[in-house]
Amino acid sequence: MSADPGSALPVRTSRYRRRGRHSSPHQLSLPSDSPALVIAVPGSARQDTEETVARIADQAAASCHGAEVLVGYLRGGIDHLEDVLASLVSHDGSLAGVVVPLLPFPNLEADQVIADVVAAAEAPLLIGDHLGPHPLLAEALHARLADAGLARAARAGRISIVTAADGVIVGAVGGEDAVQAAEVVAVLLASRLTTLVAAASLNDPGSIKDAAARLRRAVPRVALAPCLVGPELTSGTLEAIAALTSTECAPPLGSHPAVGQLVAIRYGAALADPAVATMVAQAKGEPLTAPAPRAASRGAPAGNGKEAPAPAAPRAGAPATAGPAAGEAAPAPAAPAVAGAADPAPDGHEEPQPVPPAGTSAG
Repeated sequence: MSADPGSALPVRTSRYRRRGRHSSPHQLSLPSDSPALVIAVPGSARQDTEETVARIADQAAASCHGAEVLVGYLRGGIDHLEDVLASLVSHDGSLAGVVVPLLPFPNLEADQVIADVVAAAEAPLLIGDHLGPHPLLAEALHARLADAGLARAARAGRISIVTAADGVIVGAVGGEDAVQAAEVVAVLLASRLTTLVAAASLNDPGSIKDAAARLRRAVPRVALAPCLVGPELTSGTLEAIAALTSTECAPPLGSHPAVGQLVAIRYGAALADPAVATMVAQAKGEPLTAPAPRAASRGAPAGNGKEAPAPAAPRAGAPATAGPAAGEAAPAPAAPAVAGAADPAPDGHEEPQPVPPAGTSAG
């Protein structure tokens, strides 16, 4: 996978893919000297957080054979990201690690902390992209809604699925950038549930309340699907938001398998950055065949005097959806919309269908 600057979703490449018919983008084939995968976790190491993150790390390790997987927290004195990165050693100036934020969407505060810590590290490092938007997040949200009895777990192609909730709010932690990215996931989720879906910010209860009011103009029962791993918010926050907005709330993504798979995908995408090949060639004293393109802001090498990555910037243009098998773009909804049933893609995920205006029935 590699990040396409013109698309909100990653575009597939053949690198780090298994060969054969049953290959999967999160299963990476890596050399034994691969850089470490460092999962940057917002918040501190609490007992409930540690258990969730440990399962995610194990899932990522199962997809990244040959890579050391480490966990660093942005707060607290236990396993702080700064200490974890200080333990990494570069061999002959080669890349020492890839830091993957355990964040579905941009988060200005957390992104800035990660950028500062990476810039202060001595070893050369890269920062991977956020986990989403991605079809796997929609799959995980669907599963969590089903766990709470707010959606049917089963799916049937082109047959409307009756859900316990008539409308769903995809809640994102962060500002406008996070909500825009969540709108992409909302389109993907709408195509799975064939029901009204909107996106809103969990940092602003008023945003959730407004989204619920819009949905209730068309449907009677609204559910909240928090698109976050868990450590992003303090304990009890989701319950308070649900009570304030009179919505039923699904659990966070937690250690759903999709989260660990996305961590591996972002790690592989960072290694596919042309800047990595340049660093390896320079470390080995090999001549460069052509000037390497400038790395993206979140993937620029840092440490040893090299340029530090800038905090995540707003994505250019309106968010676009893309199916997991191709990079076709589709506009994100400006308001809650109903999506038709999706056709399966080659790897088992679904291509979102065109979204008709709000209030229309699913096709």
